[in-house]
Amino acid sequence: MAEENAASFVGIDVSRDRLDVAVRPSNAIWAVANDAVGIEDLVTRLRAVAPAGIVLEATGGLEAAVAAALAAAGLPVAVVNPRQARDFAKATGQLAKTDVLDARMLARFAEAIRPQVRPLPGAEQRRLAALVARRRQVVEMLVAERQRLARALPAVRARVAAHVAWLEAELAGLDGELADAIQASPLWRARDDLLRSVPGVGPVLSRTLLAALPELGHLDRKQIAALVGVAPLTRESGRLRGRRGIWGGRAEVRRVLYMAAVVAVRCNPTIRAFHERLVVAGKRPKVALVACMHKLLLILDAIVRSGEPWRVPSPA
Repeated sequence: MAEENAASFVGIDVSRDRLDVAVRPSNAIWAVANDAVGIEDLVTRLRAVAPAGIVLEATGGLEAAVAAALAAAGLPVAVVNPRQARDFAKATGQLAKTDVLDARMLARFAEAIRPQVRPLPGAEQRRLAALVARRRQVVEMLVAERQRLARALPAVRARVAAHVAWLEAELAGLDGELADAIQASPLWRARDDLLRSVPGVGPVLSRTLLAALPELGHLDRKQIAALVGVAPLTRESGRLRGRRGIWGGRAEVRRVLYMAAVVAVRCNPTIRAFHERLVVAGKRPKVALVACMHKLLLILDAIVRSGEPWRVPSPA
């Protein structure tokens, strides 16, 4: 009777062609095709189960359609970092890896950890995120090709130069499409204006935050810092006293935030003064810069929450 009344938790292992589903505590297992018909069948069956939590791993976009369908049906779905799920599997002694085993493990993860269910991005948010991700890929390719061009032999120089020119045109096209997408949305346009009012914040950071950090302005200081991965974590055990460090979080946001902090140290009076105090106090350069990333993020979070643009602080 106790098991009949227990809350149910679901794990879904997502692959290109199939969705393997596991339910706890009933230990039910089934699979459906990862297509429109299969996802519709999955939603119907899970509505009947009425689970307290559903967990999927982020799989490079393969999970987007099923997660969106489950969320639209009002089901409590959470998309988790694969590393977090794999660490849980190792901690529970599950070293083997198959689709069914992964689904069972994700159901156990849902039951034991009960990850927070956050609103999933809508179609326009996903489009913006895809454009930002593609821009990052093009920039990486452009940097690599420019380096190759500098040392290319005459036999291939023209080909590399042509590819550089194509990538530059592609980058310009992506920048234009990103600007149009933001201008077409009154909400994004207003938020972009708020973010870019802060010295050191340019279009790349603003667009990355709009696309990859929709929680900005909706979480407290500790939560937003942890989500991005700029919250210092203590590493101590027994007599061991290690330096605090940062890890995890949304790497794509952290990379762009790092470059913005480098600029802000030079042109943002608040960040510059903060950085100078840290350097005078003897902080190592990288530690000081990471602290500036953290402070800049909190400033941006406060600005979005308040809806008020940046104002130069009055002198004390």
